[in-house]
Amino acid sequence: MDEIKNTEILDIKKDNGVLIVLFKQPSISGIGEMEKIAESLQDLIRNHHTRKMVIDFSNVCFFSSQMLGLLVNIWRRMKDVEGSLLICGINPQLTRVFRITHLDKLFDFYDDLEAAVSSLRTS
Repeated sequence: MDEIKNTEILDIKKDNGVLIVLFKQPSISGIGEMEKIAESLQDLIRNHHTRKMVIDFSNVCFFSSQMLGLLVNIWRRMKDVEGSLLICGINPQLTRVFRITHLDKLFDFYDDLEAAVSSLRTS
């Protein structure tokens, strides 16, 4: 597994062609944080030409609604390059947010990182 970027907010690695984005903070809500995250994720798609990405929320208890908008934006960019974006490690409270906003129909969710990465390797 190759480490691509490590910040106080994100840990980004590449494992056999799958980009893995791990959020390291339990709460993601600041505008400054969201801008850094958006810039990092858009840079990954643009410069690493990735078609497979997993975003791991297992350390996250809360995020602002801006995160939903960012995820939709990243999903759209991945679809533009015929790629896949999977989400894993969502706690029940965050799962409810995805259901209420009907974004549970847009994204593919996995219980843990291993299951998500395994799914992308077989696709």
